[in-house]
Amino acid sequence: MLRAIAKEIVIWIGRFRRTARLGVRGVVGDGAGRVLLVRHTYLPGWYLPGGGVDAGETAAEAFAREVEEETGVRLAAAPRLVGLHLNLRAGRRDHVAFFVAEAEAGARLAGPSREIAELGFFALDALPEGVTPATRRRLDEVFAGAAAGREW
Repeated sequence: MLRAIAKEIVIWIGRFRRTARLGVRGVVGDGAGRVLLVRHTYLPGWYLPGGGVDAGETAAEAFAREVEEETGVRLAAAPRLVGLHLNLRAGRRDHVAFFVAEAEAGARLAGPSREIAELGFFALDALPEGVTPATRRRLDEVFAGAAAGREW
């Protein structure tokens, strides 16, 4: 009996590990040529805002929610999906949906939180030190016409 239970547990763990995961990140502009970046309390570097997609939620809904939760910024319109990237650093089945959006006019940034140490809108020629390589690649794809990479 105990062996049968152990075998079932191993099967369920295997199924869980094979589950594809979907995250969202994206460029949020402020209408003045600046982009929104965040620095987390638990990771080094500056990132595009984003997070995970919850059950029953579309990727676009998740992106708008994550931006507002992390930064206090609401989007002016539905975000535009510009890519889907494999994120091998998080797992062989992890993907990131990449969006572009504009902030509502007069958007006000939230202050630091338990998750976000710093945040702000930055001009492309004045990005903060420590912008992650993936963030730089995505910005180059959107603003410099670089070819979209396969991996995040």
